[in-house]
Amino acid sequence: MFQDVILIFKQIRVGDVVDMLLVWLIVYRVLLLIKQTRAVQMLSGLGILAITYIVSVWFEFATINWLLEKFFNNLFVIVVVLFQNEIRKALAHIGRNPFFSSVSVVEETQVIEEIIKGAVLLSQKRLGALIVIERENPVEDSIEIGTHIDATVTSELLNSIFLSTSPLHDGAVVVKGGKLLAAGCFLPLSKNPNVDKNLGTRHRAAIGISEETDAVVIVVSEENHQVGLCVGGQLTSDLDMPTLRQALYSMFGLAGMDVDAERKFA
Repeated sequence: MFQDVILIFKQIRVGDVVDMLLVWLIVYRVLLLIKQTRAVQMLSGLGILAITYIVSVWFEFATINWLLEKFFNNLFVIVVVLFQNEIRKALAHIGRNPFFSSVSVVEETQVIEEIIKGAVLLSQKRLGALIVIERENPVEDSIEIGTHIDATVTSELLNSIFLSTSPLHDGAVVVKGGKLLAAGCFLPLSKNPNVDKNLGTRHRAAIGISEETDAVVIVVSEENHQVGLCVGGQLTSDLDMPTLRQALYSMFGLAGMDVDAERKFA
């Protein structure tokens, strides 16, 4: 048996190893792109149908087996229809940012700290705000872009945008690639019927964009002046600065740096 294993390894070519690595990389990137989006729910549904099909074969449920067999015979077309938005976004993402981000860890830390300070200052000034931080999934296809800014992210800029006298204060700002890409953007509202009816439009918009993409959304309430964080359609409210910092650093892979950052930027 040991000799058979050695024989198998001898038959593996360098091209086979490269081929497997490429497949692994593609699958990994696809999983990152669909993580925390509606695509995950649809994939779960397809998985349940696949399990049902296996059960129907095992127990000889003829009608269910026939229906699911017809369904899976057209699986390619069904997948294209169901995931057309995700496929379009993935292709656009590959074209713009194939694999690596151009933002360094230090720059990313600076941006996150400015966002944290800006959100806390806005809550102290009793101003509402909506800040969308793009991750893997591009958000441009899911929102209505307002005014392009393409500026360095600073707490002062965020505060000036969300002043009640600013023409851009009603929309959201989008942070992409370490830059404040645009302001006055309009986001899709959540279609989840279980969302708290007491939540206003700003919070529903935060939940909506986080349902369609993997963006991290910070929402500052104009009514109760609380800072909230929304990811994957889940809203966490009433966060203080240390808690918000810890959550953002964890989400962006900067865990362990939050103590140093708090000393430096506080």
